[in-house]
Amino acid sequence: MKTNNRMSALAVQTVLIAGACLMILPFIWMLLTSFKTVAESTSLNPFVLLPSEWKWGNYAEVIRQNDFVNLYFNTFAMMALRILCSILFSAMAAYAFARLHFPGRNVLFGLVLFQMMVPTQIFIIPQYLMVDALGMRNTIFALLFPGLVSAFGTFLLRQFFMGLPKELEEAARLDGCNIGQTFIKVMLPLAKSGLIALGIFTALFAFKDLMWPMIVNTSSDAATLSSALAKIQSAYSVNYPELMAASVIAIFPMLFIYMVFQKQFIQGIATSGGKL
Repeated sequence: MKTNNRMSALAVQTVLIAGACLMILPFIWMLLTSFKTVAESTSLNPFVLLPSEWKWGNYAEVIRQNDFVNLYFNTFAMMALRILCSILFSAMAAYAFARLHFPGRNVLFGLVLFQMMVPTQIFIIPQYLMVDALGMRNTIFALLFPGLVSAFGTFLLRQFFMGLPKELEEAARLDGCNIGQTFIKVMLPLAKSGLIALGIFTALFAFKDLMWPMIVNTSSDAATLSSALAKIQSAYSVNYPELMAASVIAIFPMLFIYMVFQKQFIQGIATSGGKL
């Protein structure tokens, strides 16, 4: 029996290791390509992975052409503000939909679900018109605007609040707490795992958001990492080594954040049952 269990565990671990190697191959290819010449990067020989001559100048050229300090600031400012607004407003809306009874609650929550069902590209034109009317194009607020309210976050946190026992609210009311105090002091701390999961999803969605930053912020001073990488590609040719070098520089902060918050990342994904 023990032998069968060991063989099963070995088979599972082998499959997981093979899957991990398969997932990491694109990152290895990206890193190696960033040190190649343009001719080597477009070679048709698939077995030539290592560059014949390590060209460190690709990184120097990319750093010279792009202000990565400003790009990092814009990107992480957008991520931080979207996480803050998403958690704050989604938690309040989710608690109202899960615990409070008011006229039209089901209809309003149906609108939230409808927003999740339609493509986000549908909202780009009205959102752009609103930002333009406010005179806030090429600003951090313009990057934040679509993430002020999160339909996904409202739905996710509503499920967490619905899973909490009602006796907690009743005990809070007996102690003299009003709705706001019950929400802040009792219910919100118990939804910590849901808030972590929402923060992780919001950060990832914001980091890889491409279309909205390219549309609303045309100035290089207000660009994000994703939009800056897209603009590196010219209309007629692509310098793949420089593009890969810029991609390596762009993903390094996210890799660092993942290494630091790996436990919370896995816990949030496992708790929410979501898939990226």
